[in-house]
Amino acid sequence: MNSLTNQVYPVIWHNDEVLLIDQTRLPHEYAFVEIRRSDDMARAIKTMIVRGAPAIGVAAAYGMYLGAREIETDNRDEFLTRLEQVAEQLRSTRPTAVNLFWAIARMLKIAYETLGTVDEIKQTLFHTAQNINAEDLQTCQAIGDHGLTVLPNTPEKLTLLTHCNAGALATAGYGTALGVVRSAFREGRLERLFADETRPRLQGAKLTAWECVQEGIPVTVITDGMAAHCMKQGLIHAVVVGADRIAANGDAANKIGTYSLALVAKAHNIPFFVAAPLSTVDFSLPNGSKIPIEERNPEEIYKIGDTTITPTGVEFYNPAFDVTPAELIAAIITEYGAFAPGELKHYQEKQLV
Repeated sequence: MNSLTNQVYPVIWHNDEVLLIDQTRLPHEYAFVEIRRSDDMARAIKTMIVRGAPAIGVAAAYGMYLGAREIETDNRDEFLTRLEQVAEQLRSTRPTAVNLFWAIARMLKIAYETLGTVDEIKQTLFHTAQNINAEDLQTCQAIGDHGLTVLPNTPEKLTLLTHCNAGALATAGYGTALGVVRSAFREGRLERLFADETRPRLQGAKLTAWECVQEGIPVTVITDGMAAHCMKQGLIHAVVVGADRIAANGDAANKIGTYSLALVAKAHNIPFFVAAPLSTVDFSLPNGSKIPIEERNPEEIYKIGDTTITPTGVEFYNPAFDVTPAELIAAIITEYGAFAPGELKHYQEKQLV
């Protein structure tokens, strides 16, 4: 965290290594993990030390450079072959977050297109990873500001609801959904954020609430099952969430529970927004039916901390994501503006790979 601005940066290049905020220790302990090898970066992504689709993309880009740095050969073809192996290991960590694959593809493309020595390719990869990091921070700030154009105009200040954590911790900084919240707070338009706790890993209660406390943003944590009640009571003006992968038609995969939240918002005539960079859109998928859904360890369900909360003998189903159909989404907020899900295709040529 920058001590002068209270801004959070979960992925930092420092002294020839990557520093990751260990998000598994928050909110009680603010600590960094030092990453010097691509194997360690893959493990950090897999175990959710770093999480959130854009942050995973930034981490993977640095992971590609770290892997390249470990390859000891002057032969270009051998180097590229071994770099492909590094890429495959990183790809295997989190199947749903498309920014992971986007960042790896961009790093590989740069490696193949760079002429010169192996050392020159490595340097180009390093600068590309740094560019991906810097670009994501700028992208999130633009997303936050574009979100202001679609939030409801109300006589009173807004109360917004979010799910999971799509804040600075999930990006290079500032956040996507929470970036919209930050911009609204900066402009004096925000009264309060309601944060779903987000079972089973409690990213809303642990991470989103932590970020808000750092910056003085008024936040109220609710359980996932309370959202409908809060909407019926008139406590929510709009819902803003992030996304880990968006299909070409606008169907959006996000943390499990997002789909039901969109349905409840629709029933109460409350606008539901998805905030994500264009790199989150997978234009190869016509709709969300083909988005791979990661299933995680059932221990996330039956344990809270070290305490087992279920009886012996029950079975578990633990998908980490669900897909919200495009027709439930009022607008997708990107760095290029906020627009209807069906308009995504007009921006495909702007996606850098």
